[in-house]
Amino acid sequence: MSEAPLPAIRSLPSWLLGRAAARGRALVAEALAEEDMRMWHHVVLSAVRDLGPVAQADLGRGVRLDPKDLVGVLDDLQSAGLVVREPDPRDRRKNAVSLTPRGGRLLKRCEKAARAANDELLAPLSAAEREQFTAMLSRISGTAG
Repeated sequence: MSEAPLPAIRSLPSWLLGRAAARGRALVAEALAEEDMRMWHHVVLSAVRDLGPVAQADLGRGVRLDPKDLVGVLDDLQSAGLVVREPDPRDRRKNAVSLTPRGGRLLKRCEKAARAANDELLAPLSAAEREQFTAMLSRISGTAG
């Protein structure tokens, strides 16, 4: 059975953005799977690299992940030797999360894979169009500046 045309819906920017986002997520997820990584694991590794050592609670707020879900992601990453959780030297009641050298190497490979997936997503656009499109997405998503 073919999809109904729904031209009024399919012409909405919100629908088009949703479809593009779904395709982008699928491409990135597929690329990360080649490194045995999941999307949230990649997000958390990247945040730990950028913020680390970082208190576990601050990390969760930074990536907007529920604390219970963050614990599961960190358990996976720690058991794979990609991060370490140690008492925070500023507040021994908290855990500080840091990237291991192995985690740093994997993160570099994942970032390369994610960039390649995004290049595939944006392949129909010229370099100038990609730059303009990304700037516009930043503005409408509320992440500009």
